[in-house]
Amino acid sequence: MSQGSRSERIAEQIRSELALLLARDVHDPGLGFVTITRVQVTSDLQLARVYYTALGDEKAQKSTARALERAVPFLRRQIGSRLRLKRVAELDFIYDESIAGQDRIEQLLKEIRVSERPQESPGAASPSANDDDE
Repeated sequence: MSQGSRSERIAEQIRSELALLLARDVHDPGLGFVTITRVQVTSDLQLARVYYTALGDEKAQKSTARALERAVPFLRRQIGSRLRLKRVAELDFIYDESIAGQDRIEQLLKEIRVSERPQESPGAASPSANDDDE
């Protein structure tokens, strides 16, 4: 199959539909700015693990998690009608820690680069001074 497995195709369709539904149709005040990063569907299509990120502090993230859990029945009904599946997978929302980890790594690398710049400038000047002497 050139298009990937059925579970991968359905996972991508679920991700796309969830992103639209959360942006347009879910009007829960506890729901912050949510990004669906990926969806993994089991091979039997019974469970969909929906990985997401949310802007804000820890309190806002917990509020978003509660809002997503409240929205699960609505989201499942909508996905079932839009994708025309016999059985809609259970939705399990999981906060995607990998994005926060990547941000932390980038922040550390940036701090390292900034701290190395002043040390490189004097060092870079001395080899060129030696080149002038030769």
